[in-house]
Amino acid sequence: MREKTNEEKLAEFEERVGRGQKVEPGDWMPDDYRKNLIRMISQHAHSEIVGQLPEGKWIPYAPGFRRKLTLIAKVQDEAGHGQLLYRAAETLGKSREEMMEELLAGKAKYSNVFNYPTPTWADVGVIGWLVDTAAVINQTMLAQSSYGPYGRAMKRICYEESFHIKQGYDAIVALAKGTPEQRTMAQDSINRWWYPTLMMSGPPDSLSVHSQLAMKWKIKTKTNEQVRQEFVDHIVPQIRALGFDVPDPDCRFDETLGHYRYTQPDWEELKRVVNGDGPCNAERLAVRRKAHHEGRWVREALAAHHDKQSKNAAA
Repeated sequence: MREKTNEEKLAEFEERVGRGQKVEPGDWMPDDYRKNLIRMISQHAHSEIVGQLPEGKWIPYAPGFRRKLTLIAKVQDEAGHGQLLYRAAETLGKSREEMMEELLAGKAKYSNVFNYPTPTWADVGVIGWLVDTAAVINQTMLAQSSYGPYGRAMKRICYEESFHIKQGYDAIVALAKGTPEQRTMAQDSINRWWYPTLMMSGPPDSLSVHSQLAMKWKIKTKTNEQVRQEFVDHIVPQIRALGFDVPDPDCRFDETLGHYRYTQPDWEELKRVVNGDGPCNAERLAVRRKAHHEGRWVREALAAHHDKQSKNAAA
């Protein structure tokens, strides 16, 4: 039987994806599809791992035992999400060790939002409310990804992230009902996180070759701009309902379009932050390197235990 050419395999692949059929690890896939997935999933995994740090620093200072417990649970969830995503990336042929080495060496990229400071308790609430809402809107879309392991991981992650949104919103509602100083603290946090959150969806698709390929092969099913617009339409009424200001004087609802108009973020800032020149890039990576070094004995003990079990099974 004649072996199919790469052109024939590509045509069949695109026809399958066009029908909505999932691609699984053992299936044939274009090299660019595999590379794009590894890039996206590993960046997502790194974001979950580094994303523990901005809020995790507030665990000892959380106001009250209940908020301390919910914050600990959230940080633990993020670690679990990272593990799920590393596992999904490994099905594409790249080891977790390789991905982690790239992160610790500063070669890997991850979400811009985790490179900004969290100087007040309000930041914990705003990250849970704004940042996690933006993340869930994007991740709900990714749950429909053409790559099966990624989509299935996203479904579980979105379920848990929905609780993170409630945790953040509850914290901000408490501040909104609090003293003038607490309301000012919450508004200041909204002001600082508004544009970094808008950047999360990525630059306009016309500026991203990766995004165009991801859309073509249904790794993504919505453009960066569609995801960002959905977030703005969802979150602006919530911000105003709590009596806070949207930190964009030009943000208004366009009756004709049926959407909120808003000022685009500074895409040069996004490029700088993602490429390692953000306010907290060096700090966050230093913490990750320290944790990786201090956890070496655990990894070595697990590896030794695995080797012992393998030898016993072979005996």
